[in-house]
Amino acid sequence: MAEKRASKKDDRARVWTFVMYPDSAPQNWRELIDEEHVPWVESPIHDKCKNPDGTNKKLHWHVVVMYEGKKSFEQIKMITDKLNAPIPQKVASVSGVIRYMAHMDNPEKTQYNVKEIIGHGGADIARYLKATAGERHQLIKEMMEFVNDNDIIEYCDLACYAMINRFEDWFPLLCDNSTYFMGQYIKSRRHRMQMMEKQ
Repeated sequence: MAEKRASKKDDRARVWTFVMYPDSAPQNWRELIDEEHVPWVESPIHDKCKNPDGTNKKLHWHVVVMYEGKKSFEQIKMITDKLNAPIPQKVASVSGVIRYMAHMDNPEKTQYNVKEIIGHGGADIARYLKATAGERHQLIKEMMEFVNDNDIIEYCDLACYAMINRFEDWFPLLCDNSTYFMGQYIKSRRHRMQMMEKQ
């Protein structure tokens, strides 16, 4: 009896994904998902994806729904059936699937605008799109180059520029964990310039 219980596969998950096609989706498909009263995420319309043979894929959206408790495949399929969507799939990594909505980690695929990923029901997109370590290092390099090219000697000048012009990438990085490094870099540049002036 215990063996049977242990071997029963749990098909439930808190996060599910599925694809929506404009030609089969009900006009009010977003409202139907909203009726679940859970955070969910909608990708940009994927209108430039290719099949392996080079033909165009059907226009589609990727959707992720996030529940507080686990839902079974059957429970989610009831929703996808209402939406005329293909069968749902469990999500192993929320961040991975949301990054996939713009093909962020798939440079060989058509790149979509991250700004067009839409969070519904309180879904915090920024939480899942945080820069990876490699991306952070590249962004810090860009900021250092900007500081050098524009003779920035005050941290506030970099912070204001990032807030106005690079709100999606530099600004969150400065707010979250790169202020000390960039502040020290600017201070060091200023100190070196002062030393050179004295010579």
